[in-house]
Amino acid sequence: MDSNASRAGGGAELTAIDVLLEPDVTMVSRGEAANARLRRNFPTGYALDALHAPHISVLQRHVRTRDLDSMYLAVQRVFETEHLADLRMKATGYYYIPFTEKGASMGLAGIVIEPSADLLRLQQKLIDAVAPFSERGGTAAAYITAPENAHLLNQMIEYVDNYVPEHSGKNFNPHVTVGVGHEGFLKGLKADPFDVFTFNARAAAIYQLGDFGTAAKKLWNWAPQR
Repeated sequence: MDSNASRAGGGAELTAIDVLLEPDVTMVSRGEAANARLRRNFPTGYALDALHAPHISVLQRHVRTRDLDSMYLAVQRVFETEHLADLRMKATGYYYIPFTEKGASMGLAGIVIEPSADLLRLQQKLIDAVAPFSERGGTAAAYITAPENAHLLNQMIEYVDNYVPEHSGKNFNPHVTVGVGHEGFLKGLKADPFDVFTFNARAAAIYQLGDFGTAAKKLWNWAPQR
């Protein structure tokens, strides 16, 4: 049994998962450049690496650990019917989500992606596919987190429990998270001119969620035939 799983009220062990798109090199390079700027502002922030992979979250859920394999098959069927290789996405600016850390005003920053009709259709199909395996009531044990960051997970758990409907459909805010910085710096980053660019997804994957909602551990992946 997965050691990184929480026990829900009904007795099922849960894993916090992120069904996501892995961006091509165009987005990855832009994300890494933004992350480098953030780490100069806040050196103890995380780097984009194997434990913090750049991605576009499409759906986050707490799912029963025993049903992971069945869920993978359901998600794969969705991606097999969608033309992922033809999905073109547009990055339009920066955003950040403010939080307080040890009395300091901080923020989690990302690159905003236009919520196109294709992305919204894909998300709804994934919601429907994952719904039979989902439960509310995840705990910190469902996540991969460093002990010093465990106190930050309560907000993340609530976020994932309520992802549908609070972050789906008309509330969907597709983005690539790029790091953590001081809020004053992030206000400037958001206000700076942004060169709009387009990019593709090179693959789809399911990760276990980690610190700050990052994609921490790859559980499953699928790549379209090109």
